[in-house]
This record gives sequence, structure tokens and C-alpha cells, in this order.
Amino acid sequence: MALNRDALAVSLAGIRLRHPIMNASGFLGYTREHVRRLASYGLAAVVTKTITPYAKKGYEPPIIIALRNGGLLNAVGLENPGKKCIGELVEEAKKVDVPLIISIGGLSEDEFIEVAVEAEEKGATAIELNLSCPHAKGYGLEIGLNPDNVFNVVKAVASVTRIPVVAKLGLSDKVVKAAGKALEAGAKGLTLINTIKAMSIDVYTLKPILTNVFGGLSGPPIHPIAVRVVYEVFREYKPEIIGCGGVSTWIDVAELIVAGAKAVQIGTALALASNPQDLVNGVLQGLENWLKLHGYKTITDAVGSAHKV
Repeated sequence: MALNRDALAVSLAGIRLRHPIMNASGFLGYTREHVRRLASYGLAAVVTKTITPYAKKGYEPPIIIALRNGGLLNAVGLENPGKKCIGELVEEAKKVDVPLIISIGGLSEDEFIEVAVEAEEKGATAIELNLSCPHAKGYGLEIGLNPDNVFNVVKAVASVTRIPVVAKLGLSDKVVKAAGKALEAGAKGLTLINTIKAMSIDVYTLKPILTNVFGGLSGPPIHPIAVRVVYEVFREYKPEIIGCGGVSTWIDVAELIVAGAKAVQIGTALALASNPQDLVNGVLQGLENWLKLHGYKTITDAVGSAHKV
């Protein structure tokens, strides 16, 4: 059955996407080959790994472990080659005709600005500010836990760039307030959520398994939490949201959409899939059938529909 491209198309933060599915920042995305591979999966946009101003070395292995409950625990440490790689990533994205969203990390407002300016100058489609990584000291969640910090970083970046700025926020007891601060500061959209700080211990050695001790939990176990956060933030502000967290099937995507997401990122499921392209196609086919079932003409018609019941 052919996909109804018009029904699946969305506009997010001013970016026209042929469907709502993109990858989550994390497991691929800082080389030309990564961009080509992600685009070959049939994603509507490619999100890079988090890029910092200068090359950053990750943690020593083990950095990723599979859990008994079907999730993953990772502490890669935001390893990346620095902003110098952005130009070739944009070039490759243009070759394969896919929007490129640069994920940015930094220790200060100036570092976020430095990478954001480079991304815009090289021709990136949009910026996603990583304000939620749970395992890199001084980065991510350590900034995003404080709504005022979120406001300051988003404001600093939005004031010097013209391309859309999306704030990626993680789980905290202030996530709804932080979302409001990001929007107030100029974010055109929000990515909700990131991995959740967790750990795993080897009961035979009696030691933490990850060298960093703590890591980010991803995969199916965090999906209901992501749905809850998307629902609460949409209920409060009605912003443009990219849902993220434990997405494996079209049902997971649909759940985030009716909670309030306009687009959805897939991470762990893509990393573990034997054929990522089949996974993406299956999600899109499932979404098309679901839209027909409910009589929706477009994905946008379904966004936030759980709030109307």
C-alpha cells in the first residue's frame, strides 16, 4: 500500500518535513557516512550527535549495556570531533536532500553560541540545544535542571541565530517550568525527553558496570514517562514538540502525537534494529492506517487530540 505523503507531512518550527519521524541524537551523526546512513533509513530529518566547540573524548568502555528489561544504559560522554565537522555534515545532508538538525552541547552560553553560529554559517536547517544529557559532567542536565539556566542559554543562542532553535529537555521536577522558560527565551520548539539518569550494578563483582557509574536509560522503559511529559507541557503551553523516548512502533509514535507531539524521534530502536529502514517504513505505514481509522486527514489534525476527549 502506497503511503499518503500529504497526510504524513508536517511543518515543525518552520521546517517542512515529509513525515514526522527523525532519529534521536546520540548513536550516530558526526561523520559524512553517519548522515548518509541515517538518511538511507528514510527519516524525514537527521539529527547529529551532540557537538561541542572542540573535540571531546568520551568515557572508557564499557559505555553501553543492554538491560534485562529491554532498555539500554549508556554513558558515552558526548564524544565528538568538535564544530569543525559541521561543514561536511551539512554538505552530505544536502547531497542526500534531508534537513539537518545540529545538536549542540556546551559548558557555557558562549560555547553554545560558538557552535550555533558555526551551524548557521555552514547552512544547517536547525539547532537542537542539548540541555538534558544525564551523564556528562557540566553539560546537559546540569544546565537544564534550572529553568533560569534554560532561559539564559536559549536566549543567548536565539538572539544570534536566524535558524530555528529547539530546546531538548530531560526529566526533572521542573521540566514544565523549564519548557515555558525555553519558549519565552525564543525556542521555536521543544524535544521531550532525553535519556534518564540511571545505573546498573554487577551483582558478582559488586561494582557499577559503566565506567562512569551513572548513565542514561533509554528504550521502552522510559516511554510512558516521555508521554506524560509531552502531555503536561502541551497542556500548559501548546508548543511545537518533538516527542522522544522509548519509541519502537507506530503505536508509540501515535501515543506521543495525541499527547501533543508534532514529530517524533527514534533512538534505541533504530540502533538495535536489524533493518532500520524496515522499522521506519513500518512506523509510517502504521501511522497512515491509524489516521484513516480515526478519519484524520493529516498528522497535524491528530496532534494533542488526547486533550480534547
